[in-house]
Amino acid sequence: MVTNHQFFYISPELYLKGERVSPIKHEYRKGQVYAMVGAKKPHVVLGINLATLLNLHLIDSPCLVLNSDIKVRLEAANCYYYPDVAVVCDEKEINSTDDFILYPILVIEVLSKSTEAFDRGDKFIDYQTCPTLQEYILVHQDQMKIECYSRNESGVWLEKIYNQGDEVMFSSIDYSLEIEEIYRKVPGLN
Repeated sequence: MVTNHQFFYISPELYLKGERVSPIKHEYRKGQVYAMVGAKKPHVVLGINLATLLNLHLIDSPCLVLNSDIKVRLEAANCYYYPDVAVVCDEKEINSTDDFILYPILVIEVLSKSTEAFDRGDKFIDYQTCPTLQEYILVHQDQMKIECYSRNESGVWLEKIYNQGDEVMFSSIDYSLEIEEIYRKVPGLN
């Protein structure tokens, strides 16, 4: 993320209006707008692999797998984020033509050096305000490592870390697979 350190408030409505005509993507957090930087090939391959694998798993379900072109609106946190992959199963979302979603059950972020601290810090805190979110997944692009944060029935977030040789479980969509499938064809790791 790139930000202008001179703060001036932009309303969510003005942000959405500008975003609909902007040639580049921006995320919105509490009145500030941040330009999204381009991703490296490992990041892109991981996003495509995850979206493809999840979509194949959910092909006969009512759920939709969405890529990094859709925003997630976090109303309570006053944010719009572009996750690398999101899954929605709510009928209102599936039939909506909006350019953002409100009710993801699963969000995946592929980490990069420039966004890692934010993705695991303030962004994760913001995502925790989404009442439907069951899992928040952080995927490393420079090693086979996936951090899975799952919300239990009591609302407590539990962490599970997966490494090379492990079977990764996405409990929100009842799906498990070998971590090597997720990292297939990722440059620098195969």
